[in-house]
Formats: sequence, structure tokens, C-alpha cells
Amino acid sequence: MRNILFIAWHDVRYQLRQGSTLLWVFVLPAVFFYFIGTVTAGFSGTLSGATATPVVIAARNPGFLREQVDLRLRENSFETDWREELVPDAEGNLPSRVLVIDDNLSDKVAAGESVTASFDTRASSLARQYEIIRMQRSLYTALADIVTADARSGGELSAAALVELNNETRVWQLDVAPAGQRQVIPRGFEQAIPGMLVMFTLLVLLTNGGSMLVFERNKGLLRRLAYAPISRTEVVAGKWGGRMVLAALQIITAVLIGTIVFDMRWGPDIPMIVVVLFAWAGFCASAGLLLGSIAKTDGQAAGLGVLVANVLAALGGCWWPIEITPSWMQSLQNLMPTGWTMDALHKLISFQAGPLAAVPYVLTLLLASVVVTGVAVRSFRYE
Repeated sequence: MRNILFIAWHDVRYQLRQGSTLLWVFVLPAVFFYFIGTVTAGFSGTLSGATATPVVIAARNPGFLREQVDLRLRENSFETDWREELVPDAEGNLPSRVLVIDDNLSDKVAAGESVTASFDTRASSLARQYEIIRMQRSLYTALADIVTADARSGGELSAAALVELNNETRVWQLDVAPAGQRQVIPRGFEQAIPGMLVMFTLLVLLTNGGSMLVFERNKGLLRRLAYAPISRTEVVAGKWGGRMVLAALQIITAVLIGTIVFDMRWGPDIPMIVVVLFAWAGFCASAGLLLGSIAKTDGQAAGLGVLVANVLAALGGCWWPIEITPSWMQSLQNLMPTGWTMDALHKLISFQAGPLAAVPYVLTLLLASVVVTGVAVRSFRYE
């Protein structure tokens, strides 16, 4: 054990003297937390309707029905901008969201004539569908208001009839609450901090951890250990231990930054979250040891490390909530170690499914670590 700790300690000391290691462990996670967290928060906010969506309404002489349509649009999280006509900006572009309503809206409706409304948006596919649904709900609700007010007034539709309708207490009230476990798609920092933590731990262990082992082999440092009174098992265990300590430092730093700087809420199952993260650290340490054992040059280890880490991060749900992706991608996540870890963290943090929900993922990560470590031990060579 003494030799194992000696090798692990000197590996960690050497790693922490490298500027690139310090940058990736202590600086860049905070940058990516902010960037990814801000992006995913805005995306999710668009889907949830928490942020008002601006829409330009082109309608000449809408009359008293303008207030009713405006009311229903704002209730569905639209920020309205009424204009007589659409005018392109200085670059010739029209607004990104436009609702066009026939001229003389109130007069036509009062006369029983049909009125056309068309909505166009340049939002992305998922947000676009949600905006269309909200717009349809707004317009159909306004139409229901008009029909009801017209019937009550004996066919004499007026602004006063609509005001009276709006002021009435609704007979039916709908209370919406989650049934059973919380099922909220992770967003903002709730998605970014666990995702970037998982990605950076793997990235640092594959690149720095792998490159360091290749460097020691090519410089003959491992060959010197072969002549020392240290067994092969002790050497491999020491190298794995050094990478495990580096992974633990990465995780602890990311958790502290996320909690203190970004006010991350980890939920009620923090002990199990710690277990998941350290199971992930063990897998990353094994993966770094394996890559360093099979790579032939520093550049090869670094390049493969970056490629593998980014592919696994993207497919495993580190960059965006896997819950918003197509079903085939969600199925593919089940085959990824990053996917196992992210799924476990989401169940504990976002869905609050309880600690037992993460046990299968922890066992899978431990089994994968044993398998990868076994392959790394067989591939380990002194020269």
C-alpha cells in the first residue's frame, strides 16, 4: 500500500503543476457552467412559457376586440406589439413572429363576417410547435369569449359585454399539480452543472491522465519503475489511484463552484449523488489508464481523449436534456457510461425519484470500471 500511495501522490503532484490541468480543473468548468446553463435556461424557458414571447400583430382598425385578443395573448405568455402594417427593419427583415389579422376586425365580427388570422414564426422546430399551440389557444379562447358575449347581449356585441364577461368569476376552476414523482425536464444550471461535471471529469482523465502515462513510457520513467522493488500490480494501482484523486478533485471543484457561484440545488439525496459521482470518477480513472496504455504518442492520447469525451458527452445527455431528444437517441443513451451517470443524476436531482432509483446505475458503473480496469491492466506496458 505504501508504494501505491507513493506513486499516486507523485502523479497528482506532477499533474497539478501543469498549467493545462489547472485550467481544465479549476477555471473552464465555471465558464461552461455559465454558458451552457444560460443557453439551456433560455431554451427551456421558451418551452415552458415562463418568458414572454414577443409577437408583432398587424391589424388595421381592429376596434374594441383588440383588447380581448390582446388579453388572451398575454395570458399565454405573448408580449404583443400592435401595428397598422408590417415594416421591415433597416436590413429588410420582418419580425421573427408575426400575427396578421384582417382589417376592421370588430366591424366584421359584429356584422357576422368571417375573419382570417395567420401566424408565422421563425423559432426552432420544438419551440415553433409550442408557440403555434399557444397562439391557437389564445385565438380560440378569444373566439369563445366573443360568442358568449354576443349571445348574452342578444346579438349586440360590444366592448362593455366583453368587460362584463371578463369580470365574472369563472364557475369552473382547474387546479394543476404533479401526480406522483416530480417529472420536470432539467433546464438551466440544473442541466448544465451535472452535464459539464460529467463531461469535464471524463475529458481531463482521458487527455491529461492518458497523455501523462504515454509521456512516462516514452521517456523511460515507467521502465525505471520496472527495475525498482515495486510489483506490476502496485504500479498499476498507483497510477489508477493518482487518476482517481485527480477525478475527485475535478468533481469536488465543480460541485463547489456550482453550489456557491450558481446556487445549484442538489435535492434531498446528496449522499447518493456523492456515490454516483465517485462511481463515475472510478470509471474515468480506469478509462484514462486504458487510453494511456494503448496510445503510442502524447498527441494520440490527447486527440482520442477529446474525441471520445465529446462524443460520449453529446450522446449521453451532457450538453442538453436527453428528455427532449428523439426516442432513438434516448435509447442510445442507455448504452453510454455518460448516459448512465446523467440518468442517475437526473433521477436524484431533477425527478427526485429517491436513492434506490440510482442503485442500478451505480452498479453498472462499478461493473464497467472493473471491466475497463481489467483491459487496462492487460494492456499496461513499461515500454
